[in-house]
Amino acid sequence: MAKVKKGKKYKQNEDRGMKASKARPLFAYQRKSSSIRDFTYSDFKKISAKVDFTQKEWSEILHISERTLQRYAHENGNFSSGAIDRLLQVDKVIQRGKEVFGSYQKFNNWLRSEPSFLEGHLSLHSLTGIEGIHNVISQLGRIEHGIFA
Repeated sequence: MAKVKKGKKYKQNEDRGMKASKARPLFAYQRKSSSIRDFTYSDFKKISAKVDFTQKEWSEILHISERTLQRYAHENGNFSSGAIDRLLQVDKVIQRGKEVFGSYQKFNNWLRSEPSFLEGHLSLHSLTGIEGIHNVISQLGRIEHGIFA
């Protein structure tokens, strides 16, 4: 039979370092910034005034119904976080289009002309998805650098 060793006895002050520390959450809750939380229809109008998209086109881009968009207009309502995220992405595309073409109207005309690019065609409908938004921005970069294909 094997001899069992007696465990080490710790003094009162030695075991303090062995206590488990207080648990910390892996993800801390972050409050939404006030600019996103309070994004109203008035803020939307500032962005939508740059291009002449119809209410139907905006509702498709933002993935909300036309009726909801009308209700937001009537009440100056707050947009949901998903719609805000998409709207801010589209605003970046619109700003980039203005930088490349020199005006919002020229960018709008280019996008409505359904231009070709390496993987197919772009259109206003491209702004309804992340991949389409990326494709539009990518093509704007190509145009800016003189690569039209």
